[in-house]
Amino acid sequence: MKKLLMLALSLFAATSIMAAEYPDISIADLKKAIADGSVTVIDVNGSASYANGHVPSAIDFQANADSLASKLPAAKDALVVAYCGGPQCSAYKAAAKKASELGYTNVKHLSAGISGWKAANETLEK
Repeated sequence: MKKLLMLALSLFAATSIMAAEYPDISIADLKKAIADGSVTVIDVNGSASYANGHVPSAIDFQANADSLASKLPAAKDALVVAYCGGPQCSAYKAAAKKASELGYTNVKHLSAGISGWKAANETLEK
């Protein structure tokens, strides 16, 4: 029983550390940042999904992975937000990691993803 409890606590700690790697941003805060023009949004759902509708102003990561540096702002402290399908999806990490490797220090995650965006009846861009 002790071993099981320790394993569960270890998994919880590891999950918490991973979740903190890229802080979450709410739909409301992302909408405000988009309206203010103060964010670069990256969609990691694939080009077919992107074509069917994405968060306004989002970049299609699949189509732009190799040229992402040219799509991001010059200021390395600028807000960059990556998202994928929803809370259980971890594909966003590819874009978040790439932005971090390019030197961006304010990288966040829209954990609600495109499914949360749609569920909140937010506008999609095509």
